[in-house]
Amino acid sequence: MKSSLFILVLILGLSCKDKTKVPAPAEPKKDSDRSIVGTWKLVYGEIKEEDSVQIKDLSEADFIKIINEDHFAFFNQPKEGGEGFYGGGGTYTLDGNNYTEVLNYVAVDEVRGHEFPFSIEIKGDTLIQSGIEDVPEAGIKRHIVEKYIKID
Repeated sequence: MKSSLFILVLILGLSCKDKTKVPAPAEPKKDSDRSIVGTWKLVYGEIKEEDSVQIKDLSEADFIKIINEDHFAFFNQPKEGGEGFYGGGGTYTLDGNNYTEVLNYVAVDEVRGHEFPFSIEIKGDTLIQSGIEDVPEAGIKRHIVEKYIKID
């Protein structure tokens, strides 16, 4: 009788066990899942050409960059009126801190299809992008530093 009672208590105990599933461990994130994906607003832009440095005036326009898993787009929107609006976009690759844009959609023919290699760093909600833009066909050879804050 005692063994029957023990078996009954054991069965009851096992049947009351919490049956909720334990979640599987998260898979490691791929580069495409990194925090680069989102909408970014330019807060600082610096262009070095030869012996001059130019700081982008952001008081008159907003410069936004949107990055998804494999494409990027950017636009410069004047705060008043439409003169000075421009944009572009294309694909990108990300390998560690090496970020390369291929500008597929842009109004300047000499730049279309060109690869732009950059180094990126993400600190909290800030993306820092720097590198040399070198397009001989367009007469472009400059070092840029851009700092963005994430707005989405």
